[in-house]
Amino acid sequence: MINIAIIGYGNLGRGVEKAIKKNNDMTLVGIFTRRQPETVTAETAKVYSMDDLFIMKDDIDVCILCGGSATDLPKQTPELTEQFNTIDSFDTHANIPTHFDRVNKVAKQKETVSIISIGWDPGLFSVNRLYAESILPDGETLTFWGKGVSQGHSDALRRLDGVQDAIQYTIPNDAIIERLKTGESLDLTTRDKHTRECYIVLEEGADETRIREQIVTMPNYFDEYDTTIHVISQEELEKNHKQKMPHGGKVLRVGQTSAENKEVYDFSLALDSNPEFTASTLVAYARAAARLAKEERFGAYTIFDIAPSYISPFSADELRQRLL
Repeated sequence: MINIAIIGYGNLGRGVEKAIKKNNDMTLVGIFTRRQPETVTAETAKVYSMDDLFIMKDDIDVCILCGGSATDLPKQTPELTEQFNTIDSFDTHANIPTHFDRVNKVAKQKETVSIISIGWDPGLFSVNRLYAESILPDGETLTFWGKGVSQGHSDALRRLDGVQDAIQYTIPNDAIIERLKTGESLDLTTRDKHTRECYIVLEEGADETRIREQIVTMPNYFDEYDTTIHVISQEELEKNHKQKMPHGGKVLRVGQTSAENKEVYDFSLALDSNPEFTASTLVAYARAAARLAKEERFGAYTIFDIAPSYISPFSADELRQRLL
């Protein structure tokens, strides 16, 4: 059995708890939170203070880190990797190389394993971009997201001073997608491919004008997109935007294998629950982290470095018989 600890219990942490129950080779040691444990109600597992995590170190094989990429994971992943095998969903694409280097240095020194930036993008979409570009070297790859709720962008909104709560939707340009699939060559900007729509709840007395300006100019999140901002009540946010958190998207590569033949590589996801699917991906790769640690292959990894068999509960022989 692989003993898992959940670090943080928001939407992603709750998804991890659900996912662990569907994996017979895993057990949930506990949920560890910075909040007062008695204020957190989990479905099945016991909730502990973060201080208890280090006391229970010998009972834990892998920590799944469920904090946000804006402020939590850049600090938390390297710190916890000093003592634990870890896995995170760090999703600020531009900062992944720096994050990897920091975590890798710690993991090598402390002889632990950390798999970073696991989810569906970065994550499954990343590896499909790699496959598509390797198989069709003469072509163009484009990634489209949504329509759906972005956890990372929603978290970035909630971190702004004066924002009580928020949800952000990413909306793809469907007309552009259809033109690309026909083989049309388009010179597209980031702004051409998607728009972003934000629903925010302001704290009492918050400066709405300042917050709107902070959102539309936020680097790595909104500054390159046409962004619409709606200020709504907490009641409306809960009723209309939190019952489910759908998302999805596609990796699309159109390439030429010869002058006569065009090929389309199209990998897509349609998700009822972004956090639950992301959590399920994290749990599968936690299996890989445990196996790498057992093999003493210490250091940081991304999805590019993990053989597919490492995330499966089945043996290599079973995989050859069932899936190959």
